[in-house]
Order: sequence, then structure tokens, then C-alpha cells
Amino acid sequence: MNDIPSNPGKAFDTSRIPGWGVDADPGNNPTYPCRDRSQDDHSGSWARPTVQQADVEILQSIEHKQRPAVVGTSTPPSGLSGVLRRAAFRKNESNLLHWMLLLGADRLNVVEGIAQDLGHARVPNIPGEMGMRAQWQHNRGPFLVKTALAVGAVAILCTAISRSRRAR
Repeated sequence: MNDIPSNPGKAFDTSRIPGWGVDADPGNNPTYPCRDRSQDDHSGSWARPTVQQADVEILQSIEHKQRPAVVGTSTPPSGLSGVLRRAAFRKNESNLLHWMLLLGADRLNVVEGIAQDLGHARVPNIPGEMGMRAQWQHNRGPFLVKTALAVGAVAILCTAISRSRRAR
């Protein structure tokens, strides 16, 4: 609280703030050569790189007229998650449904990946892929809470299924 001046019209004493102005010296800033535009003509014109030729389906926002020069082609849209992604890209990026469809497609893609692993007679390492070892080592408290909640939810679900079977 001592750094806040009693008179609001006065500025802070920045010399007492740790780290203040650390990037002020261009000689001590590793990004400075990239940002140094003193030799630039500042016209804003530049030669567009050659556009990558894609041999898979690339989804593009309806808000952009052309694709970027480089796109990711390692995982083209496929399956039901691909259907959701195609539907999302028919919506404007300011539309909440666009983002909700993409989130749903991501979650569904995880399930499709597990089914694909099982279809190829591979047992997926779900705990390893979810980073549970790192969670245990570096984030133990919240990890235990999430684990307890998941175990509780499964127990409640199993109890409900068991009671519905007995009622028949």
C-alpha cells in the first residue's frame, strides 16, 4: 500500500517497482531485432508466401476470403466430429454455436480416437494421455478432488442402474 500515492494527481515512483522497465533497453531485449522496423519503408506491402497445396479437406472460416499460406493437414475432419466441425464452420465466428460445436467436436473426437484404438486391438493409455502422472506430481490437491468427484459420480450411476434393474 505504500506505493500508492496519497495524492491521486502524482505518478507512482517506478524506481521502487521490481521489474519496471525491464524491456526498455533495446540491447537487453531479445525480441528487439524482430521489432526493429527502422529500415522498413512502412508501406505495409509484402509479398505473400506461396500457398501450401493441401491434399486433404481444410475447413475455413466464412469470415476470411482466402486461406493462410500454411495450414495443418495432419488431422483432417472425419467421422461424426468432422460433421460437427463442418457445421461449425458454416457459422460466423462471433456466433456462440460455432464455438460450442467445435468444443463438442473435440470431445467427440477423443471418443472416436479411443474407439479407433480399440478397433485396432490396442488398449489406449487413457491416464497417460490425460497427463495424470503430471497432475499427481504437480497438482495433487485438485487432482484428488477431481478423482473423488469422478468416483462418486460413477458410484451414483452404478447404484441407480442397479436399483432400476431390481425394480423390474
